[in-house]
Amino acid sequence: MQNTKKLYYEDSHMAEFTAEVLSCEKETGKEGTIYKIVLDRTAFFPEGGGQSADTGYLNDAAVSDVKEKEGIIYHICQKELPVGTRVQGRLDFEKRFDKMQNHTGEHIVSGLVHELFGYENVGFHLGTDVTMDFSGELSKEDLLMIERKANEAVIKNIPVQTAFPDKETLASMTYRSKIELEGEVRIVTIPGYDCCACCAPHVRLTGEIGMIKLLSAQKYKGGTRVTMVCGFRALADYNQKSEQISAVSVLLSAKQTEIADAVAHVKEELTVCKSQLTGLRQQLLQLKVSQLEDRMPNICMFEPDLNGNEIRMLVNLCMEKCDGICIAFSGSDTDGYQFVAGSRTKDMREFGKALQEAFEGRGGGKPEMIQGSIKGEQKAIEAWILHKLEEN
Repeated sequence: MQNTKKLYYEDSHMAEFTAEVLSCEKETGKEGTIYKIVLDRTAFFPEGGGQSADTGYLNDAAVSDVKEKEGIIYHICQKELPVGTRVQGRLDFEKRFDKMQNHTGEHIVSGLVHELFGYENVGFHLGTDVTMDFSGELSKEDLLMIERKANEAVIKNIPVQTAFPDKETLASMTYRSKIELEGEVRIVTIPGYDCCACCAPHVRLTGEIGMIKLLSAQKYKGGTRVTMVCGFRALADYNQKSEQISAVSVLLSAKQTEIADAVAHVKEELTVCKSQLTGLRQQLLQLKVSQLEDRMPNICMFEPDLNGNEIRMLVNLCMEKCDGICIAFSGSDTDGYQFVAGSRTKDMREFGKALQEAFEGRGGGKPEMIQGSIKGEQKAIEAWILHKLEEN
């Protein structure tokens, strides 16, 4: 079968085209039946170069994926199209243009990083997020400078050039590439900013990219992973964050330019409140224990909303009032219970093991104190503990 003519190389902005069906292979797998349709020519770009495949329609057959093998492009559809059918291909061009904006923006950023710092782009992914992995570390200041220069390239509205150089010309060129390339090589050039081997469609002019915004950076495998958005994605990101800032501004009764200070103030107040609440909760536990009689044989208490430290504190306080075993639980019949158990006179490990076996529990500890979690109803747990203590 002849190689598929790639219309996206002739015109990256071609949203519709006509073609003839050369083959239609039925394939049945775990996800059902699909049809792999080959056309004599196509504007659908297959997955490649870090960019996902185009989607759209061939007549009324939805194209969910596009793949290339040995020069032949396969359109994955749920519907059969007979050989010889003339089809009208329609791309989801909004998605295609979004990918072109972000991919061309990535070329500019990667070219600048390579020129200014000598780092290679060792990984690129254009999905819901656009990420670039560079082979060296970039500081916040470095990224701000790169972002500024990248947007200068957008403003200059530079023509994006593509070519398939012959072997002799290619051998004399300096260009970026993550892998060793064989056969025909497509070079995408943004004069003054980047020259890179790339198989994907790009915008015609850098002005079509719109804003380039570097959102975040983190250390990754000895280098830096940068997350970026361009064009309409950058606008959507700005709008979303603007809405969030506006909402926070209203909640804090603070100007949008002062919300960081307002949040810091709320955080300080919250820290003070948490400290005060902790003190009050500890006083409440002390008050509850003070009302118990001295030298009780055993103590079992259920408190629904204690954290681990508070359960332990409660048991330590109870041990001052108890000659036997003190055990405290916090939780619910639905979610299960955390527990701490202690004694000044008995080895708690055997008791804990029996409790956990009876109520699907886990935990451990030292002879004088154990802790863990169990599942069960409070009434059943209390009855089991009463029976167990009576045995001893």
